[in-house]
Amino acid sequence: MNEIGGPIQRREFMKLLGPGVYILFSTGEYLFGQQPGFQFRQYPDDFNAYLRIAEDGKVTCYTGKIEMGQGIITSLAQMLAEELEVPFSSVSMIMGDTKLCPWDGGTNGSRSIKNFGPALRAAGAEAREVLIQLAAEHLGLPENRLIAVDGEIRQKSDASRKVTYGFLAKGKTIERHLENKPALKKADDFKVCGQSLPRADVEEKVIGTAKFAGDFRLPGMLYGKVLRPPAHGAKLTKVDTSAAKKTPDAKIFQDGDFIGVVHPLPDTAEKTLGLIKAEYEIPDAVVDDETIHELLLKAVARDTEVEAKGDLEQGRNSAAQTFDATYLTPYVAHAPSETHSALADVKAGSATVWIGTQRPFGADSQIAQAIGLSADNIRIITPYVGGGFGGKSQVGQAVQAARLSKMAGAPVQVVWSREEEFFYDTFMPAAAVKIRSGLDGSNRIAFWDYHVFFAGNRSSECIYNVPHVRTASRGSSFGGGGPHPFGTGAWRGPGSNTNIFARESHIDVMAAKAGIDPLEFRLQNLSNARMIRVVKAAADQFGWKSGKVPSGRGCGMVCLDYLDTYVVAMAQIHVDKNSGRIQVDRVVHAQDMGPVINPEGARMQIEGAITMGLGYSLSEEIHFKGGEIRDLDFGSYKIPRFSWAPRKIETVLVENHAIDPSGCGEPPIVGMGAMIANAVFDATGIRMNRLPITPEGIKSRLT
Repeated sequence: MNEIGGPIQRREFMKLLGPGVYILFSTGEYLFGQQPGFQFRQYPDDFNAYLRIAEDGKVTCYTGKIEMGQGIITSLAQMLAEELEVPFSSVSMIMGDTKLCPWDGGTNGSRSIKNFGPALRAAGAEAREVLIQLAAEHLGLPENRLIAVDGEIRQKSDASRKVTYGFLAKGKTIERHLENKPALKKADDFKVCGQSLPRADVEEKVIGTAKFAGDFRLPGMLYGKVLRPPAHGAKLTKVDTSAAKKTPDAKIFQDGDFIGVVHPLPDTAEKTLGLIKAEYEIPDAVVDDETIHELLLKAVARDTEVEAKGDLEQGRNSAAQTFDATYLTPYVAHAPSETHSALADVKAGSATVWIGTQRPFGADSQIAQAIGLSADNIRIITPYVGGGFGGKSQVGQAVQAARLSKMAGAPVQVVWSREEEFFYDTFMPAAAVKIRSGLDGSNRIAFWDYHVFFAGNRSSECIYNVPHVRTASRGSSFGGGGPHPFGTGAWRGPGSNTNIFARESHIDVMAAKAGIDPLEFRLQNLSNARMIRVVKAAADQFGWKSGKVPSGRGCGMVCLDYLDTYVVAMAQIHVDKNSGRIQVDRVVHAQDMGPVINPEGARMQIEGAITMGLGYSLSEEIHFKGGEIRDLDFGSYKIPRFSWAPRKIETVLVENHAIDPSGCGEPPIVGMGAMIANAVFDATGIRMNRLPITPEGIKSRLT
């Protein structure tokens, strides 16, 4: 969209970018996981601008990915600088702008480096080779006698004969294709990638100048609030807005059940909303947080076969001892530091919306549908996002802002309160897993029959060497309806938290019954050499001492494969048997994610994920009755405190140059529940099959 609110045209697009060289390239197929309301797409097959080289040699990188604290504003810039052969300091990022950046499926699943990285590197590599061609023409030298170094093309034998990228870009737009695409660098040849370069956003965020969606202001902007029902599924039956209409400068809008207030002052908008008297018909509550798992296990839904090999009946017949257990996880909120925020400026036939969102592409379509426009006429601009964790794939606040802006004829900003954040959140779904397994006479796993209910199938596959396996997944983990009384959706590592909690808890159950150390039992049943390498790296750093469990030491471990990132984590905890409180003393986390782009950035992500993972492991659970959410603030919904943080976190980055770079941020969190449960068992002999593991739950089992 242009400055006056009309559709942005190609000529205007180039004006927005300014003079320079635009390198266009084909990305091939890079597919993304599906988001609600999303269709599978691929990066554009046509040539699209992913980078710009200005006259001064500065490079702008365009990506549909967004920055929400994970640090890709730095690591993606490193990847481009690596292939383009420019200094890292010369690269700046434009992220999540739907009119400037190439289409993207959303920032999720720790797949920015894994999925977008190859396309971005290909752009840099092709740009470099195109610039060498241009330099050869300018210098009158063969291409094979030239080399790209630090934003210049130089003659190999005489560095004084050179030309800068900026000179070649001067006032030009180059649309030159290469039929033969250059190979990407091998990890062993990296110079920029692999360095712990400082985050590009650190200064802004430390001194407080970083802007989030709630920080933007426009002339004539109004603040909006929308009437919230008392429960999901409630139907508005009567409303009285007469008192609210007496507020000076306030405007009240109603469109069916949608009732909103706008005012030049945010606190007055909120007070005015409180003057509206509304009555609702609330459906009878048929389920709550105590009965949800029983409902899930009985719910009629389609089973999907995830994997199958061997013959389960044969496996059962060969088993010397068998195991049968059920594992349960609750609804968990995202609880980001920044609540959902948006600023919408809807004009005749077009709109610009600033949103804290994980999926700017997709948000445009959703907003367009709500206000009766074409998605082509919606521009989404994504500033910094204050934590997403999957929850900011939903853009309900932006839809509210856009509807109010259209009605008011002015820009409207909507910033959800903490209560609204909890109410409208799409929670990690409550789920259940039933596992039947057996060991043969040599204490090897003879069969594995795994059935997950409503968590999804991510990380449900058996990673151990088992001859007879069946894994099935029932029901969806996304959306509302079915057994869920409210919306559910992605929560860091969708499904993996539940599936790994179940699988790795069950592995320890079998090891304990067989009288084998948990580490030795895993190694005995693993055949994947890559995973074994990570196991040994973690054990060496931890100083794991073999022995039967429970040993009283409070040690637990977990192995996992999260979208081809391999993790082995170990913890030592202390359980206060008087209070039931758990203190995590030490965590060692070994991770193989291929070549590491920014080691210090990776360590920060790992440490943050481990700390966040203590929440769903020890305290986080949404309490509800029917569609009524009973946790609406941090007074009752407990997230990790500083005092809970492990006294020591040690990260082991297992470099692996045999594969492409993979994800970092979500793999550490998804094993936390199982690791803590296994450590609790080693400390106390109590097997906790339900998360979270609360002090009350431990005390009830100790008495």
